[in-house]
Amino acid sequence: MVPFYLAGKPASSDDVLTVHHPYDGREVGRTSTATPEQVEQAVAAAAAVSDEAAALPAHVRADALDHVSRRLAQRAEEVARLITAESGKPLKWARIEAARAAATFRWAAEEARRYSGEVQRLDTEASGAGRLAVVTRVPRGPVLGISPFNFPLNLAAHKVAPALAVGAPILLKPAPATPLSALLLGELLAETDLPAGMFSVLPVPNERAGALVEDPRLPVVSFTGSGPVGWSIRDRVPRKHVTLELGGNAAAVVCEDWSATDDLQWAAERIATFANYQAGQSCISVQRVFVHEWLYDAFLHRLVEAVRRQRQGDPFDESTDVGPLINQAAAERVAAWVDEAVAAGATVHTGGERDGASYAPTVLTGVPDGAKVAAEEVFGPVLVVARVSDDAAAFAAVNDSAYGLQAGVFTHSIQTAFTAHRTLAVGGVIIGDVPSYRADQMPYGGVKGSGIGREGVASAMADYTEPRVMVLTGITL
Repeated sequence: MVPFYLAGKPASSDDVLTVHHPYDGREVGRTSTATPEQVEQAVAAAAAVSDEAAALPAHVRADALDHVSRRLAQRAEEVARLITAESGKPLKWARIEAARAAATFRWAAEEARRYSGEVQRLDTEASGAGRLAVVTRVPRGPVLGISPFNFPLNLAAHKVAPALAVGAPILLKPAPATPLSALLLGELLAETDLPAGMFSVLPVPNERAGALVEDPRLPVVSFTGSGPVGWSIRDRVPRKHVTLELGGNAAAVVCEDWSATDDLQWAAERIATFANYQAGQSCISVQRVFVHEWLYDAFLHRLVEAVRRQRQGDPFDESTDVGPLINQAAAERVAAWVDEAVAAGATVHTGGERDGASYAPTVLTGVPDGAKVAAEEVFGPVLVVARVSDDAAAFAAVNDSAYGLQAGVFTHSIQTAFTAHRTLAVGGVIIGDVPSYRADQMPYGGVKGSGIGREGVASAMADYTEPRVMVLTGITL
């Protein structure tokens, strides 16, 4: 039985939580669910240690983060296999996630060492003669981090590492389907010299999360997950500082100038890979593709062939590209959405078949406006391809969405790149590649239904803190 971590110490309860492998349903581990009394202990400990945590020297915070980064790197293969076991992510992608998590903690350690604030001269006006402002950022208080199943390690890292970097205690609630990777983080953090109470990693049923969200001792809530749940959190606690990463239906645009044979093949291979690499269960997985009309036929042929080459199967098989969805219910929902689109006139070029929790990589054209596979987040291996008359029409089609997380624009034109950056109502525009690219140090987040706030280590650190100004008087500069 894997323990959870309550105020930095291993703990357990009699309420056993069994974790199953999504591909074949076998048991891959057991932990237990924290009782309401244990949750109360964790919250009380976080509140009690808040001042001590904020006063921790930078080297203490940074050394702890460096330790986790090193240990993740040392145990990389074990960590990757754990990610695959509980999430069904193909092993080759799990290895990348494990490496990214190590880098996320390393970035946080570096940011902790240079997180120094700024100095402002105030004698820019006569009334400020002899005055100097020192602006630092201080933690808003303990953080409640709620992480999802699709990146069970690295998205947990994006909650925990920035909080510890700024000296904020954090209580992490991992997804019930995938708690084991987050509990491994708890194990590694318990090896550090951080004060008791500075972190807890608690499996808590979703139906009991509302009390945690509302607890006034946790003034910051950082949530990654579904839109309805995320917005309900914000509505529930309007006076708290809430950050939400809620996903989207990411689009890729193949522009008029992206016309060489090698260009089209590159775009087709990248889109095929990153529509399916998490079985489509990524907030920035490619879902919608808009192609200039004179390139459409040549591109569609290449895309369909590239999708057909995506190998589906056992995620522990080194050659597998596409694993199962998180459970059979998720695959059944994807199948229902595709069937709905087909009944309304869409054409299936490849895929469209379900086997248990697995759904075949699928390409659709002729999808009518308003169909769920185009308008909502499929969170499955489904591509919707449409032709457009020009680049401006493509950008308008990207924006015709309730979401706005990231977009990919395949163009060689620097002017088109800047036009896309100015025009597209998304949090990030990736030029020359798919929208699925994310560097863990860059600001990451969306607009509209995709959420509020930004992740990325430094951006999250800013979200978890607020400025505090000290004005020195009688200073000769």
